[in-house]
Amino acid sequence: MPKRVLQGTVVSDKNDKTVVVKVERRFTHPLFKKTVRRSKKYKAHDENNQVKVGDTVFIQESAPISKDKCWVVVSDQSAA
Repeated sequence: MPKRVLQGTVVSDKNDKTVVVKVERRFTHPLFKKTVRRSKKYKAHDENNQVKVGDTVFIQESAPISKDKCWVVVSDQSAA
């Protein structure tokens, strides 16, 4: 089964080897037919502390690393 990959923006890098990534999704409201934006924050593992606040990154699902961290930073777009 393939692992999910999400794209988001780093909103916090204060923790050691952990970044908080805000992922936004857009969908059409079933009744009002308007585009709605919803966001969710994920904690992701950043082994070398190389990602900074404001970077756009891809995170990939992984086995649980800690109590509430089960995503890993795959790559960042700002460096590319």
